Amino acid sequence: MSRSERKRELPDLGILSSRTLFGLQKELFSRLSEMGHAQVRPRHGAVLAYLDVEGSRASDLAAQSGQHKQVIGNLVDELVALGYVERRPDPADRRAKLVVPTELGLDHMVKSDAILVEMEAEHARAVGEEAYAEFKRVFQLVAERQAGAK
Repeated sequence: MSRSERKRELPDLGILSSRTLFGLQKELFSRLSEMGHAQVRPRHGAVLAYLDVEGSRASDLAAQSGQHKQVIGNLVDELVALGYVERRPDPADRRAKLVVPTELGLDHMVKSDAILVEMEAEHARAVGEEAYAEFKRVFQLVAERQAGAK
């Protein structure tokens, strides 16, 4: 059996993770596009998925998403140009800036959250509520362990 055949029959964690991520992104961003958010791309999720309604510091977004601060800065620049976020002074530290969603950004965040709830409910119906809850529990443990691996 060739390596590619083995990977198809018994995919490893990397393959399963990438299939899950890319499939989720394809469906999520297709549906968001139909809802008026055609300019947002999966890469923008490093900001929008972690952004607090009240605003977040770029350094916090970088830490939560696992991206470099420079990457987050570039993504924030793109989202500012698209009208999804704006930079404001942080009231807790005037030297710092907060990335704050605009009305358009808030609309995207609400719709994205709702779509993901629907997608998870569909998976739970397909595999069973208990099995899906256990999958999420174990997947979170694996993800946390992997994130902490050096």
